[in-house]
Formats: sequence, structure tokens, C-alpha cells
Amino acid sequence: MSERKIIRVGDIMKDHYILMHGTDTVETAIDTLISHKADTVFIRRRDEKDEFGIVLLVDIAKKVLALDKAPARVNLYEIMSKPVLGVDPEMDIRYCARLFDQFGLSTAPVIRDKEIIGVVTYHEIVLQGLVEYSRQPSP
Repeated sequence: MSERKIIRVGDIMKDHYILMHGTDTVETAIDTLISHKADTVFIRRRDEKDEFGIVLLVDIAKKVLALDKAPARVNLYEIMSKPVLGVDPEMDIRYCARLFDQFGLSTAPVIRDKEIIGVVTYHEIVLQGLVEYSRQPSP
């Protein structure tokens, strides 16, 4: 009997993502999100001792649109969540799903050696990871 192959975050992550500066405006981020057909922006670290941040569409909706603020006058650092919880590319997708559930996440950067190398969402976990995992023969 063979064991099921462990599906790792690095196997299913998207390797394209948006990385912007906290001083960029929400207007610039929206333009970038539209052109890349994305819904998440990661915010660069200011230096080696800093942490990455994250801005989701829900942040823009709640902290800019709902408050009737002008996107051209709001910087990303004003609405980002920081520090962002990242996942290791070697993490088993089952543990990643548990982490998402425990912390109320839907998206996380994949981080290796203090650098973002990709992004993982429930979309990848379920539609790629779980599908691949479930198609393996049972032990």
C-alpha cells in the first residue's frame, strides 16, 4: 500500500502577485488590481526589520468607499493589515486550511527566506490541492 502524497502550499500557490509600497495610493492600487485581475495587494517591508502588510478589496470597501474617502487621497499604509500572516511553501495544504480557519484568513503570502514568493487562497487550496489530494489512491 502506498501513502498519499502530501500536497504542499508551494505546489499550488500562484507565483504572480502584486507588491506595492505603503505610500502608494488606493487609487493606484485599484488601477493595478484591475489591470492584473487581482483582489489582493501585498505591502513591501520598509526595511529588513519591518513586516509585510496586506490590503484586500474588503479593506478598500470598508475603509475607503464606505467612509466616502477619495481613493487618490488615501495611502495603502492607512488601510492595510500588518503584520500579515504568511505560510511556508513546504506547509501541507491541510494545515494551511486549518490556519486559514483558525485566524479567519482567506489569502496569505507564501514566504521563503523573508521574501514573498507567491500567494495562496482557498481557491488554490480547494480547487487544486484538495482535488489533487482526493484523486490519489487511498492508503
